[in-house]
Amino acid sequence: MTVAVFGASGLVGAAACDAFTAAGQQVLAVSRRSPELMGEGLVEHISLDLTDADATREALAGRSDVTHIVYAAVHELPDLVRGWRDEGQMRTNLQMFASALVPLVAAGSVQHVSWLQGTKAYGAHLHPIRVPSREREPRDPHENFYWLQEDWGREHAARNGYGWTIFRPPLVVGPTHGVAMNLPPVIGAYAAIRAAEGLPFSYPGGPSYVAEALDVEVLADALVWAGGAATARDQCFNISNGEVFTWRDLWPSFAASLGVEQGEDDRFKVSEYLLHREALWDEIVARHSLRPLTLAELVGRSHRYADFQFAAGAQEPPPPALMSTVKLHDAGFHGVRDTEASFSRWFGALQERGILPRC
Repeated sequence: MTVAVFGASGLVGAAACDAFTAAGQQVLAVSRRSPELMGEGLVEHISLDLTDADATREALAGRSDVTHIVYAAVHELPDLVRGWRDEGQMRTNLQMFASALVPLVAAGSVQHVSWLQGTKAYGAHLHPIRVPSREREPRDPHENFYWLQEDWGREHAARNGYGWTIFRPPLVVGPTHGVAMNLPPVIGAYAAIRAAEGLPFSYPGGPSYVAEALDVEVLADALVWAGGAATARDQCFNISNGEVFTWRDLWPSFAASLGVEQGEDDRFKVSEYLLHREALWDEIVARHSLRPLTLAELVGRSHRYADFQFAAGAQEPPPPALMSTVKLHDAGFHGVRDTEASFSRWFGALQERGILPRC
């Protein structure tokens, strides 16, 4: 069994590489930059830009050793949330997906493909959704690259005889920096900058609301499970840590994990706050002998995702976007994680990597 992981340097892709190597599988990691892994497993890395269809086809043609595919690559626009409604963004994601799968499936050995959706499948970014949302609901009638990929993937799988599994996570949490949607680096940088300014670690968001998260290792374990479970074949599953939270209730544990003093709420957009403190971050990097990453390199576009998650600027709490995970548990996967412990662990991992300081 050889697993090709697309988007291997990203949040989900790197965790998938770790999980499959830990399970004794060979991994072909496909991404523009080499993945930074937690484990000791060896992977073969191919540097590819999936928007270059010709280069992708040339690099992957004839790889008859690949039996399983995990597709965790995504194309996002600089204005992250607005980009979710952009037709060009949707078409680019479909083209990348097809470019990745076609040459490997044509090589003749692919048995199973897993890929990702999320709460946007239920229209959570557009309107209130059913609580809890379930996989059996009719497709929400809005344009989304999820539907383009799913329609193409279902038809391609039926024609070529491989199985597929789709996972729908909420907010995913892990140790990867410089990506579009991962909050530990943003929260950690914000905490360090507040401490450097002599200010308390204040919650910067809007009204409280109930949310869900998913530890990236639980998702990676589910990807390993799906590759061999008959009950996962040709199925779509919601997946989460198995509990709910509010950001304000998590904030004290964040302060304790990061070694900073919590303060009173102070409403503002984290993205704008960080934008004006790049020079101060450079000083923090030098003072603590951290990796020489700029603030932009550290947070990627995740600072904008933080604004979205924290309901920054909102006067009313956003409607809940909670999903049932009963179908997944009934199918035989039972992974769960304590959300506070998850954030704490990944703050620690970023400190161990010399990316965040120990305040």
